[in-house]
Amino acid sequence: MGQVNVGLIGYKFMGKAHSNAYKSVGMFFPLKNRVVMKAICGRDETAVRKAAETWGWGSYETDWKKLIKRPDIDVIDVATPGNLHPDMSIAAARAGKHVICEKPLANSLAEARAMQKAVDKAGVKNMVFFNYRRVPAVSFARQMIREGKLGDIYHFRTAYLQDWIVDPEFPLVWRLDKKIAGSGALGDIGAHITDLALFLIGEISEVVADLKTFIKKRPLLESGSAFFARKKTGPPQYGTVTVDDAAAFLARFKNGALGTFEATRFATGRKNANQFEIYGSRGALRFDLESLNELHFYSKDEAAPEQGFKRILVTEASHPYISAWWPPGHIIGYEHTFTNALSDFFRSLETDQPVSPDFREGVRVQAVLDAVEKSAQRGKWVRVVP
Repeated sequence: MGQVNVGLIGYKFMGKAHSNAYKSVGMFFPLKNRVVMKAICGRDETAVRKAAETWGWGSYETDWKKLIKRPDIDVIDVATPGNLHPDMSIAAARAGKHVICEKPLANSLAEARAMQKAVDKAGVKNMVFFNYRRVPAVSFARQMIREGKLGDIYHFRTAYLQDWIVDPEFPLVWRLDKKIAGSGALGDIGAHITDLALFLIGEISEVVADLKTFIKKRPLLESGSAFFARKKTGPPQYGTVTVDDAAAFLARFKNGALGTFEATRFATGRKNANQFEIYGSRGALRFDLESLNELHFYSKDEAAPEQGFKRILVTEASHPYISAWWPPGHIIGYEHTFTNALSDFFRSLETDQPVSPDFREGVRVQAVLDAVEKSAQRGKWVRVVP
């Protein structure tokens, strides 16, 4: 057995999720090469050292350029805010490293295209961490669609609903700064449902959209935000929110289907409701991430008295990815989607087969987001140009 050495850039939310996946992927999936957590990187030496010790990384770096140059690293995983994705991913590709990048691929379509060009030129494997594709119920939904269980697809309705910034005193964190995040709900969670649309239904040809910022001023973190119960040194100072709080758009798919999309971080009471409904000529599907082991299916092929949505518990060994995990009925969770994604990536290294979604698919998502922003500015339908 050989080994693949990984360097991870980022040690917060996604750094933790990715680290857990690296620890478990070889345990549950039969890989030919051992996955080695070689080094983790972050600017705060105290914090990144603690992350390395806690999560099992062999070493740490505080300079991402140094990490990329290390000859003992084979794969670079970029789990940072979006403004850092292009420089890190392009540098990694030029150094001959395989590249994994968090979503969305970049903060702009031009940056995403440059990243794709870099990995293509270097000939390195590349993947975007759209982990919700790896929910077994979602992959099973795609399988059912491909098998014709729904017939011709008419409607794709989706919403990603959160409420974590409803409080007007929630501080001006980096996700609310366009220079760092690129966009708000659109890129953060709208990217996920856009990728699922492309994964399940197909290419989007044009969109018409609206973006909304409900709270335009928020307390600066350094002013001692009361939201985090910090000791106040005086009246809070406020800064401007430069991204959208909510995004809504209609989409026309190339196969004739109609799509409706909503992404918001102002859906009071909703924590992480990533939902879709798909309606076709022969049947329908319904999914909600907050019940991620379930898929609801309606079939017109059933006898009329027995027709109705039925709940499928997607935990059978015959369902996608499940054979690696637990016996039927023993549910899996959010963290398993990252492990499932890494299993596909490391198998692609072993077989030299493509892995999906790659940077090219990341560009397609970015093209839709770009068209949504342009449509919101212009107030009309805009064609999607990857």
